[in-house]
Amino acid sequence: MDLLLYLKALIMGVVEGLTEFLPISSTGHLILVGDLLSFNSEKGKVFEIVIQTGAMLAVIWEYRRRFLGVLQGIGGDRMAQRFVLNLALSFLPAAFLGLAFAKTIKARLFHPIPVALAFILGGIAILWAEKRKHTVRVATVDEMTWTDALKVGFAQCLALIPGTSRSGATIIGGLLFGLSRQAATEYSFFLAVPTLLAAGGYSLYKDRALLSAGDAGWFAAGSVAAFLSAFLCVKWLLRFISSHDFSGFAWYRIAFGLAVLVTAYSGLVTWSPR
Repeated sequence: MDLLLYLKALIMGVVEGLTEFLPISSTGHLILVGDLLSFNSEKGKVFEIVIQTGAMLAVIWEYRRRFLGVLQGIGGDRMAQRFVLNLALSFLPAAFLGLAFAKTIKARLFHPIPVALAFILGGIAILWAEKRKHTVRVATVDEMTWTDALKVGFAQCLALIPGTSRSGATIIGGLLFGLSRQAATEYSFFLAVPTLLAAGGYSLYKDRALLSAGDAGWFAAGSVAAFLSAFLCVKWLLRFISSHDFSGFAWYRIAFGLAVLVTAYSGLVTWSPR
């Protein structure tokens, strides 16, 4: 057993879990931390996508009663059917664009400097959104229409740019479209289930030639770490939004992005070009 490899997998798993559902970009953090840990091989990139499934399972566990109720009512409960339809509509835009432009995005944007710039621009966008007057039109997830869901789905497309943040794009997009802070946050959690499950499954299938049975152990370790840290993060975020906005995350993004740029151009850190 390569203990160093397992340690890196655990660190990456914790980073994934702590950042997946906050508007600070899990992909961006994984790219940067992976670069610092020299964990940026092609197999490492597959690992980064797969452990997102572990974080996604934390949402299923936290909302297990809701998901079970949807599964039981999908045959005749109109609210359950609308919930599933909304998730499908929100999932499709990013899935289509992701398949169409995945190679280009991976080749051009999965590098520390573009990620740092996306951190900064995303932080500025959050500050702008929080300063706008927020008129609540949709108080709960159950009140969302199919057009609300589609709008959030198009907002999620911004997250194809690493460093933007999937949760940030969907939550802030939801706020701009009239969702309450609670509804936008919870719907971002729910939308993570089909999105991350599809991304992980597709990556495993597409890059299966890179993997071997010996990789199962450290992939599992990273996924468990992602699950546990994401579970704690989800519960914390639900309490946090009851009395705070997202401006603090915006300033963190800007400071973090500037730190990467400063270390890169000063030579303090030699960030990988790939």
